[in-house]
Amino acid sequence: MSYSPEGHARRRKHGVSHTWTVAGLFLLLAVVMWLTLGPIGNDGDNQPGSYSINHFVDGDTIAVNMNGHEEAVRFIGVDTPETHKPNTPVQCYGSEAAAFTRKLIGNNNVRLVSDPLSTDRDRYGRLLRYVYLPDGTDVNEALIKGGYGFYYPYFPFSKASRFAADEQVAISDRQGLWSACQPTPTDEGGYVSNPA
Repeated sequence: MSYSPEGHARRRKHGVSHTWTVAGLFLLLAVVMWLTLGPIGNDGDNQPGSYSINHFVDGDTIAVNMNGHEEAVRFIGVDTPETHKPNTPVQCYGSEAAAFTRKLIGNNNVRLVSDPLSTDRDRYGRLLRYVYLPDGTDVNEALIKGGYGFYYPYFPFSKASRFAADEQVAISDRQGLWSACQPTPTDEGGYVSNPA
């Protein structure tokens, strides 16, 4: 095989083009994974986005240790029956929902992820976040799937259609509060639990 400067230049140009294409694909894959899953490897206290629990408030609210202070976190897209709301009686399955959240999270750190469609905080000043365990479990969704809470249709969020579908399955399977309580539909498409 004879050496040709033109052939060598074509092969070299093709090799460089191929390298940039592969690098671009890897970068695109990394961006898609980050947008879908959030930052990876946040299972330690010193990792960004991963926090230890200060205390449990109820089924859909926790307090975490964040940057040296306590921060209340309200789970996006799920509403559990009330246990501590002023001027509201304890609702059916509220205690069970709170116990489920405590047991599911246990002593784990949690990874907090915001939603681009949601506000950063609610009207009470609580952070609005998806809460993930180190194994990737979405605590918000687990509450709905297990019948410990309701899909929350009152504000936009990215997982709304998935959470609504999870609720329909929980209703069909009579999971948790769907067999133990008598939830009342609201005009906005959600539910509230009856008094305990």
